[in-house]
Amino acid sequence: MATNSPIPPTRLQELCNSACDSALSTTSYYNHALTQEWNNTIINSILKSIISESSAADTKYKFAVNSTIIQHLSDPRSSGAEAGTQTDADEEAGVTGGQSQERKVGRRGMHSASGAYWNNERDGMWSHKYEGGEGKGMDIVVSIMWIGV
Repeated sequence: MATNSPIPPTRLQELCNSACDSALSTTSYYNHALTQEWNNTIINSILKSIISESSAADTKYKFAVNSTIIQHLSDPRSSGAEAGTQTDADEEAGVTGGQSQERKVGRRGMHSASGAYWNNERDGMWSHKYEGGEGKGMDIVVSIMWIGV
């Protein structure tokens, strides 16, 4: 938890959720061709908001924002494949015949970490998983770092 944040963590969460809501307002599913646009919209919206809100602080800060969008894997059974038929995904995985109905496909694994060497009293980082992306077939994780100058 970011106890030294120039903006309260609850407000950071509101800003992140608002930026993600806005960036994804016109989509209902993951579209790789749009991920760069979504990330740019999310990052720029958050940067504008945190710069504006932190400008009243006595200490000035530099900020860095990272947005990661992860596509959920889809279950080949939901693509209309009949039981016992081999799909391209089954073939790639080496699954034959009726075995495809037993195979479970979940979400992609992902792990991300950050570290820094800085002044723990003025500098910090905070991350947040946007819950609104799950219904659209994606996970969105936003990280914010601040460095007092």
